[in-house]
Parts: sequence; C-alpha cells; structure tokens
Amino acid sequence: MFAVLKTGGKQYKVQAGDVLRVELLAANAGDKIQFNEVLMIGGDAPVLGSPLVAGAAVQAEVIDQIKADKVITFWKRRRKHSSQRTRGHRQKLTLVRVTDILASGADKSGVAAATGTYAARVAAHNAEAKPAEAPAKAAGAKRASKKAEA
Repeated sequence: MFAVLKTGGKQYKVQAGDVLRVELLAANAGDKIQFNEVLMIGGDAPVLGSPLVAGAAVQAEVIDQIKADKVITFWKRRRKHSSQRTRGHRQKLTLVRVTDILASGADKSGVAAATGTYAARVAAHNAEAKPAEAPAKAAGAKRASKKAEA
C-alpha cells in the first residue's frame, strides 16, 4: 500500500518504512506526527481524493532536524558595472520515517498533526533568539533608567 501526501508545497509518494526529507516541521526528534493532507491511497483498491481523501492520514516519526547542502548564487554584472555578489543558502529540513498509512480513522488516532513550515520557522527563530535576548533587554533597561533619572 502506498499514499501520495502533500506537505511544504510538495507531493511525496510514500510507503511504510520510507525516509523523507521534507520542509521544516515544528517537531522534535522522536516525536510522532501525522500528515493529514493525503491526495491518494494506492494498492488493491485505489482511492483518489477530490482534492483530499477524507479520514486518511500518514503517520511518521521524526528522526532529526537537518540542513540541506549549501546553495551558492553568484551574480556578475559585466561591462560598465563591474559588480559581483555572492549569496549562500542552506534550507532547513526535517527527516521523517513513515510508520503507517491510515485509510480511515485518522481523526481518532490521537497523533499530533504535522505543523507546516511557517509555524516551524517562527518556533526555530524564537528558540535561537532567546539566549541572546537577555543581554539586549538588560542594556535597554539601563538606558531607560538613565533617561528616567535625567
């Protein structure tokens, strides 16, 4: 049995046991998540959704949060301008292992839904900003107290 699921603006054909690299999800390593946007379930009796299959889901276990290979973009403006620009980017990804494909009863499974990339990016950004945030607040408090004294 296989399923076609949609996450992060992409579609994946999966079977139980497959390992996927999907766009960043708000989950930690070891968490069990569920993809509820299933477009098709294949096998002996294929089921096509219009656009989604009602009650179907794909359950997976988060292995790790990883980064993709670095992509370098280079622009060079020739002739009169003679300027160059180089930029690099590493996409954040989530590594998941598909454990089960549910044809029905996904809403009663009790497994947390896979939260998309926007919420995951916000959570990752907030987690990275918290340790460096404390000294900045202290400096701002000192400035505010100096203004109050003057």
